[in-house]
Amino acid sequence: MRKIILAGVLASVAFTASAQDAASPIGKWKTLDDKSGKPMTITEVYMAKNGTMAARIVENLGLPATCADCDGEHKGKPMVGMVTLWNLKANKDGSWGGGSGYKPSEDREFNAKSVKLVDGGKKLEVKGCVSIICRTATWVRAN
Repeated sequence: MRKIILAGVLASVAFTASAQDAASPIGKWKTLDDKSGKPMTITEVYMAKNGTMAARIVENLGLPATCADCDGEHKGKPMVGMVTLWNLKANKDGSWGGGSGYKPSEDREFNAKSVKLVDGGKKLEVKGCVSIICRTATWVRAN
């Protein structure tokens, strides 16, 4: 009888954990090229030690292996492991923002204005701005 109860408890915990995934940006996301729509990376969104949200490339799907055309600290560095979002703070509406980002395919830093779940948690909209010009990229959940 104890085994049956334990199995039921474990199953409900597993179900609860999977239900929470759809309501959280934490996890792996497929990034897509703005122009072609082809997959570029698998990027993992995670909670940083300082309590903010961040993201790093964990798998390269369509970029060069290293950031040869990048300047500064990113020049010649491997794409895998590169941090692309950092210092994102929770907003009252459930989105995250107020942080920074880096797009290695364009060697461009930007202000990360908003990161929010859409389409029932299946997609993540990442809005970044350079000066007054803003663009929104849509990432697709990979896990």
